[in-house]
Amino acid sequence: MELELKKVCFDAYEAAAELTLTQEETAETIVPDYCPDIARIIDTEGTVFLHSRDLHDGKAEIAGTVRITVLYTPDGESGIRTLEFAIPFSSESDSKSLADCSAMSVDAETEFLETRILNPRKVFTRCKLVFRLTGYRKTAQTFCTDTQDDAALCIEKRQELQHSSFLTHMSEKDFTFSDELELSPGREGAAEILTSRVAATVTDAKVVGNKLMVKGMFVLSLLYRTLSGGCSTASGELAFSQIMEIEGAGENASASVQVQLTGTDIQIDGGADGKKLEITLYLHMQAFVREERDLTLLSDLYSTAYDLTYEAHPLMLTDLCESMSRRQTVREVLEIGVVAESILSVGVSCKAVSVSREGESATLRTRAVIRALYLDEGGAALLAERSVEVSCTLELPENCRVNARAICPEEVQGNLGDRGIEVRFPVEFSVEAVSQKKRVCLSAVSINTDAPKDLSGTPSLVLRSLHRDESIWDLAKAYNTTIPMILAANELEEEAVPRDQLLLIPRKRA
Repeated sequence: MELELKKVCFDAYEAAAELTLTQEETAETIVPDYCPDIARIIDTEGTVFLHSRDLHDGKAEIAGTVRITVLYTPDGESGIRTLEFAIPFSSESDSKSLADCSAMSVDAETEFLETRILNPRKVFTRCKLVFRLTGYRKTAQTFCTDTQDDAALCIEKRQELQHSSFLTHMSEKDFTFSDELELSPGREGAAEILTSRVAATVTDAKVVGNKLMVKGMFVLSLLYRTLSGGCSTASGELAFSQIMEIEGAGENASASVQVQLTGTDIQIDGGADGKKLEITLYLHMQAFVREERDLTLLSDLYSTAYDLTYEAHPLMLTDLCESMSRRQTVREVLEIGVVAESILSVGVSCKAVSVSREGESATLRTRAVIRALYLDEGGAALLAERSVEVSCTLELPENCRVNARAICPEEVQGNLGDRGIEVRFPVEFSVEAVSQKKRVCLSAVSINTDAPKDLSGTPSLVLRSLHRDESIWDLAKAYNTTIPMILAANELEEEAVPRDQLLLIPRKRA
């Protein structure tokens, strides 16, 4: 006879695959007629904008553009000019890489970027892109909690209460952010935007009912050509908030949110003083919602009256899911070998984070690329660049999986010193630590009520102690008795018994 099982069912996501794709793009670009000839390239920057990220039948398809900004010295003129253009790209994985995955997250960065002059009116750009993908599989989570049975079947059950965390919702949204930035009174007005950098930071994400409330900050850094032909910088913090629909999330749900730029548009207001900038940012937001749940698992059972058989399957439950951030302050000196007159701009980009483990210590490492644009004593614009390793050590359980990202969330501070350009900046590591535990849950139970157990040949009383890794449940099951009977026979109130204590184990008669 099949016993009816009581079950709890719900859907959840699990990280099923990780994949890295690389792509190299090249482009020849003609300098527009309204721009002067190029005498010397000072610097090249690239920002990756993902426009689409699709997943079909296990194949990932990614498309977007790399916005290239080339700063150069114009031929026959003073100052700095900019050449801006976009290199489109598309990349796809093979059809088996993300099999059974229904959602994915994508991180993209430029690993290598250079531009060289072909002639004063044409440049050649080579860019190597790296995409890091994580595929998520949506599965039906089914847990057996109890059985529907009659007391006459004399069934003893082992039920375990487990606390676990489940990724129950993944949601995405594209949105547009618009605001204005006023240049400070001491700054000269802008005639042309030369370079721009935007860092997005989520400061709060909270589930309220069926909505996810997200708050954050954009840190904007600009280098611009002034009305008088010089160069100046501007920076500002712009607060943002968004609401996402999250259907069916529980009251104890928590969320982590990633915000990625898909495009920017920064314009100088039409006023004569050039003091106002109109900022438009195009963004993609992805939310990961987790719920904490207490589950009762039926992990074992037996009957003292009848033979029964059961099927069990292993479960991997998330024991810990902790989100945290750690900030490291970096101080470095860029040795430039010349006398500098002034610093025009300093920027930092953080690359992918690697994780190394030693016991319960996890060390996170990222490569921070520092780029400083400055003027030498002759007024020529030069670039100083250096990569430094930034690390952070956390105490985490040995068996946990760590995902981390790193950004420079604030404006970089740069000053001229005796040895070169002294820079100071923070690197913020956003960390998610997930550890799992393996448990067993029954999935089917059959009992043979036509043939009661024959206990005539078994002893009515046994005297023995617990073996290593043995519990009172194991004794009760092995000797066809019950835990209450063992406790009563030994005048015990709790199941925790010293292993060297002899126990009377009475046999239960059906």
